[in-house]
Amino acid sequence: MNAIEVDNVSKSYGKTGTSASGTKALDGVCFSVGKGEMFGLIGPDGAGKTSMFRILCTLLLPDEGSASVDGFDIVRQTKEIRRRVGYMPGKFSLYQDLTVQENLEFFATLFGTSLAEGYDSIKAIYSQIERFKGRKAGALSGGMKQKLALCCALIHSPSVLFLDEPTTGVDPVSRKEFWDMLALLKERGITIVVSTPYLDEVRRCHRVAFLDHGRIRGIDKPEIILSRFADIFNPPGISHGRKEAAEDENVIEVEHLVKAFGTFRAVDDITFSVKRGEIFGFLGANGAGKTTAMHMLTGLNQPTGGTGKVAGFDIQTQHEELKKHIGYMSQKFSLYEDLTVAENISLFAGIYGMRKTDIGRKMKEVLKRLNFEEHRDDLVASLPLGWKQKLAFSVAIFHEPRVVFLDEPTGGVDPATRRQFWELIYDAAARGITVFVTTHYMDEAEYCDRISIMVDGKIRALGTPDELKRSFRQPDMDHVFTHLARQATRSSD
Repeated sequence: MNAIEVDNVSKSYGKTGTSASGTKALDGVCFSVGKGEMFGLIGPDGAGKTSMFRILCTLLLPDEGSASVDGFDIVRQTKEIRRRVGYMPGKFSLYQDLTVQENLEFFATLFGTSLAEGYDSIKAIYSQIERFKGRKAGALSGGMKQKLALCCALIHSPSVLFLDEPTTGVDPVSRKEFWDMLALLKERGITIVVSTPYLDEVRRCHRVAFLDHGRIRGIDKPEIILSRFADIFNPPGISHGRKEAAEDENVIEVEHLVKAFGTFRAVDDITFSVKRGEIFGFLGANGAGKTTAMHMLTGLNQPTGGTGKVAGFDIQTQHEELKKHIGYMSQKFSLYEDLTVAENISLFAGIYGMRKTDIGRKMKEVLKRLNFEEHRDDLVASLPLGWKQKLAFSVAIFHEPRVVFLDEPTGGVDPATRRQFWELIYDAAARGITVFVTTHYMDEAEYCDRISIMVDGKIRALGTPDELKRSFRQPDMDHVFTHLARQATRSSD
C-alpha cells in the first residue's frame, strides 16, 4: 500500500459553484507516493503546491476528488491523519516569543505527548540546537530555526512528513546539513514529501511531480523531469557584459566598519568600496554579519566604529538624508498586500517626494515593462510570489536611486522567475544604478560583477567570481562559499 494516494483532486478559491469560477489552484491532480519515499512536489510560483500540502495535511478540503494518507481518508478520518503526519509550512511555523524548549513542549502537548517521550525521535537533530534551548526562537539564525521547526514536526514520531520549501532563506551550507538530516529520517522509514526551488535539493528526491497551473505535467526521476522541462527549471544563462568602471566614482565607501553588541562584534572591521553601476554580491552564511552591515549602509542602524559613505552621505551623521537617495528591498516582503499594484507604486513614489505628473508617466512605463498593465488594480496579496518580488524591486528603484540594496530578493522563487528578476537588475545597472545584493543562490553569485564573502563578521574574500574560483581553486561559487563558510569559528546563534 502506498503512503499517499491522490485521485482527481481539484480546488478553487474565490467564487463558489462551478469549477470555472474563482481561481483554480488544483485541477484534477493525481499521484501516489510509496512508503519511505522521498518525493518532490515542484513547480513555479502559484502552481498549487501549498494548496496540495494543506489538503493532504487536512487543513483544507478539496472541491473534488479524494486522497488518503497512510490509508486514511483526508475528509472522513482527519484525526487519524493528524496523529500520523508532521508539517512544516512555507512560512515560519514557530512561536518567535517562545524559547526553543517552550516551542517543543507546546507542539508535543498538541499531539498528546511530551518532550521527554518524543526525545529519542528528535535526538539526532535536537542535539545540534539543545544548548540554545533557553533562547527565543525569533533570535535564532535561519538554519537553526529550520532545525527547530523540523524537531517540532517530528516530536510525535510521524510516519509521513510534509515540508513546504523548508530551506528558503537558508544559506547553502545549512541547506546541505538540513538535507543530510532528511536522509537520516528516510532511513528510519519516514515518508517525506517536499517542495523546493533549489535544483540540488530536487535531485536528492527519488521521484518528483511537476505541478504547473494546478495540473501535473510529469512524474519521474528528478533528472528526467528537469531535462523535459528545462525551459522552466534550467533556463539559459544571462549574458552580462561586466562593467569596467575602474575610473568611475565610488558610490559606497566603507573603512574599518564595526558593529558591536556588547562584547560581540557582529561586523568586525570591514573595508570595501563599490563603483557606480556595479552589481556587488554581499554573501555570507546565516549569522555571518551581512544583514547587520546592510542595516548600517541603509541608515537603519549606526556603526560602533569606522566610517562609511553611501551615495555621498555619511552613514553615521547623515543617515536620514541617505534614506532618500537609496532604494531598499528587505528580505521579508516590503509592499502593502491590502493595496493594489498601482496604489503601492503611488504610495512609495510619494514617500520619495516624486511629483504626481512624474509618477503617472513612470507608472505606465513600469507596468508595461513588467507586463502588469492588466493587473494595475489587483490587490498585491493576490499576486504570485515571483510577481510580488519583481514589483517590490521596481518600486525600490522607481525614484531612480543611486544605490539599491536587495536583501535575498529571490528567496523561494522558481528558476525562470529568478532569471526574469535578474534581467531587471541588469537593466537597472545599465542605467547607472548600483546594485548591492545578498543571495543564497550561488548561481546568482556568478551573475555579480564582484563578490565579497563574510565569515565571522569579517570579509574573507573579495573579487570577481572568476578571481575567487581561481584563488580558492574551486570549480564554482557554491564550492567557494562552502569552503569559506565551513571555516567559521563562532556560532551563528
